[in-house]
Amino acid sequence: MGIIAGQGDAAVTMALLWAEPESRGVRPGPRPALTADTVVLAGIAVADADTMAGLSMRTVAERLGCSSMALYTYVPGKAELIDLMYDRVHAELTHDHDRGRWRAAVTSWAGELRDFYVRHPWVVQVSFARPVLGPHEQAVLETVAGILDGTGLPAGVRRGIVSLLFNYVRGAAQTVAESRQAATATGVSDQDWWASRSARLAEVAPDFAERFPASVRLGSDTTGTWEQRVDETFEAGLAVLLDGVSPGHRTTTGSAGRSFLITTSAARSGSASAR
Repeated sequence: MGIIAGQGDAAVTMALLWAEPESRGVRPGPRPALTADTVVLAGIAVADADTMAGLSMRTVAERLGCSSMALYTYVPGKAELIDLMYDRVHAELTHDHDRGRWRAAVTSWAGELRDFYVRHPWVVQVSFARPVLGPHEQAVLETVAGILDGTGLPAGVRRGIVSLLFNYVRGAAQTVAESRQAATATGVSDQDWWASRSARLAEVAPDFAERFPASVRLGSDTTGTWEQRVDETFEAGLAVLLDGVSPGHRTTTGSAGRSFLITTSAARSGSASAR
């Protein structure tokens, strides 16, 4: 299970999330040495360097050169800090995609989001089960929702598409992040790992290609670096997903005979959440 957001004090967290950055945690009196925003930025730096496993009030305090107790003046605890970090880091994303061309805009949005997740792999450890409900997180959803507004789809179907997009992008980025983390954690590169295992597989299962021909064909015709293949796979999968949203792929379903621009099975798979 991922890290569940929204476990801190609701009143305090929501007030900090929606306050102007320069006023977060600022109290009357002499100018404080820290602000809530500097604490949050330090938390992001710790998570970027050490993943969420290395995040604690102590490690954040060490980064800021102060005591752990000093942080509680600005952020009540780790639960609230995670919410603030998660929302604040989403401020990196832009929202100026050309909404006049919905497919190009969604492709641009998805590519930027994937790169963001890869830069900050700890973000995908925070579960989608409960949103943080901060302004920067909401702006990411608002951007793609605004792009899809121009398709003329019913709201329920748009929710399905948004869910599919978030889960697709998140999953693709997580694969890249975990591959990099595996190489760092084990000291063995992906190339060396696959070379070693493939050689052993050929020894223990010499009939592998005959037993699993479709799997072998799936891995054929691979050229370029691993990173290039990952990019190509992401782009190909996203193109297929967006093909299902194209006005040229209308299918009529339901007793009311409504026209959907994606298959109903795809809509059902993602309609439980708008994220």
